[in-house]
Amino acid sequence: MTDVCSLSGTAQARLIRSGEVSATELVEAHLRRIDTVNPCLNAVAEVLEETALQSAARVDRERAQGNPLPALAGVPFSIKDSIEVEGTVCTAGTIGRKSAAPSIRDATVVARLRAAGAIPIARTNLPDLLFAFESDNLIRGRTNNPYDFSRTSGGSSGGESALIAACGSPFGLGSDAAGSVRLPAHFCGIASIKPTSGRLPRTGHVPPAGGWIETLWQIGPMARRVEDLSAMMALLAVPDGCDHTVIGMRFGDPDEVRMKDLRIAFFTDNGIVPAEPETVAVVQQAAAALENEVNRIEERRPPGVEESYELEMRMIGPDGGDGLRAYLAAVGSTRTHPLLDGWLMKLERYRTTIDGFAEYWAALDRFRARMFAFLEDYDAIISPACPQAALPHGSSIEEQTFRGFSYTMTHNLTGWPAAVVRCGQTTAGLPIGVQIAAHPWREDVALRIAAQLESAYGGWQPSPCL
Repeated sequence: MTDVCSLSGTAQARLIRSGEVSATELVEAHLRRIDTVNPCLNAVAEVLEETALQSAARVDRERAQGNPLPALAGVPFSIKDSIEVEGTVCTAGTIGRKSAAPSIRDATVVARLRAAGAIPIARTNLPDLLFAFESDNLIRGRTNNPYDFSRTSGGSSGGESALIAACGSPFGLGSDAAGSVRLPAHFCGIASIKPTSGRLPRTGHVPPAGGWIETLWQIGPMARRVEDLSAMMALLAVPDGCDHTVIGMRFGDPDEVRMKDLRIAFFTDNGIVPAEPETVAVVQQAAAALENEVNRIEERRPPGVEESYELEMRMIGPDGGDGLRAYLAAVGSTRTHPLLDGWLMKLERYRTTIDGFAEYWAALDRFRARMFAFLEDYDAIISPACPQAALPHGSSIEEQTFRGFSYTMTHNLTGWPAAVVRCGQTTAGLPIGVQIAAHPWREDVALRIAAQLESAYGGWQPSPCL
């Protein structure tokens, strides 16, 4: 049963439907796997053993009675501890919420996976109030990278990426305002996608949607295999009547995207922080692997992409971080993690007036217009997800390193969908992912290219450390 944990979630669902594995056996196998890997990783905030086994028993009864099973029946999944799960405490990693009342309902995205038969098995670790590119907080401490325990799994969905990479869960849910599902996927060698802004309901996320950074962030699926991202997106990409930002656009089937029709641009240096040579080589190899598969692929950087870092920080910090401080005070977080303190210090330089805020928005509009004009000639853009592989613990807040996270920030600013898939590794064995961005609402294109690259380079690989 250990091997079944390394399969994709959709493959696990097929085994349950065929009767080769029971839902109870599958959940128990994942619980054992969590027991094995979590002491090394510290990825899990809470194991949902009792309710997971109860749900698995119900699936087994339904199958025994000959009733049809939904698409993901019996497959366990994990959830970042900023997304509500009924009956559990959603802390968002901040001490003021450590003793909050249990959630009275699931977040919309959790409820939809449950409706498809999937079973919540664990809530996963994250930074203090989600604000760090490492997963470390004052409640549970830091999460380690499955490929090198001295390094971070990333943030803010770092516990999620580490657990999935270690086969404690086949897929799960994170959220992304500056790269928080893509950077951890890159660091941990799994796949993820930040959907188009306005694609998935964020009802049940802590902190909730709203405010001036609303257009920057989305909830996003994470998985070892791209096929699971596609399956999850098909289930999740529907308005819920609560999150007013969600637009009911059709989600296209990635399998129907014709690779031979695609025009792709790629770049390896965003003009802010150059990628390290090993990262450059992986992106170039990924581009070469697509050369005979697509209409055309050429090296070209979108004009203005070098503004990504300053624009993202302006949009997050026009009040110098006062909104974050007020939220922390309101929930009773009298102490905050040093990584969050470092974020707040960086935001101070972007404090501005009403007139300055108006100029921030105008600059963002100009940036989006230039980026969208670039897409007249291309269907997708491939780039690094980050200049380097997984970082040593505590180093993400260093200025030059921090600015390197601008590769993912670009597509929070545009609102475009952007996926990450593993395409190689460093000489030290650390995963290297490639980022694929596409037109708004064309997650199908990003996922189709990601699947092609996964096929060419193998995607996720087991860690020799676990």
